[in-house]
Amino acid sequence: MAILSISIDDETLKRLNSIQHILGFKSRSKLLRNAVLDALKEYEKLESLTGNVQSVFVLTYKKREKGHVSDLLHKFESSIQAEMHQHSGDTCIDMLGVNASAESTRRLFGTLKKCKCVFAVNCTVVGRAK
Repeated sequence: MAILSISIDDETLKRLNSIQHILGFKSRSKLLRNAVLDALKEYEKLESLTGNVQSVFVLTYKKREKGHVSDLLHKFESSIQAEMHQHSGDTCIDMLGVNASAESTRRLFGTLKKCKCVFAVNCTVVGRAK
């Protein structure tokens, strides 16, 4: 098994240790391997899409970053059919109804995943678009 080194800030390490304890993982390595496998499965599922698809995106981000996230989403406005926005303290939660080509869906997912101000993004494919 290969050994990888990563840099992680103190707050994230604290959260990682807490999740490790809560979920009962025997080591951080086991927890991180599990998280990496989940990310790979999610990516491979998106990579296998063809044609047009309907999907639901849920993303969370810092309230002060709303303008930045809005600018990113405007690049995909022809694909986003519906948007619901709500607040939870200092966090924004957006739910997007997306009707787009598989390629555009992957681009939206990748754009949001790479955005440093986005805490989390999930994409659920709900069907083929017409």
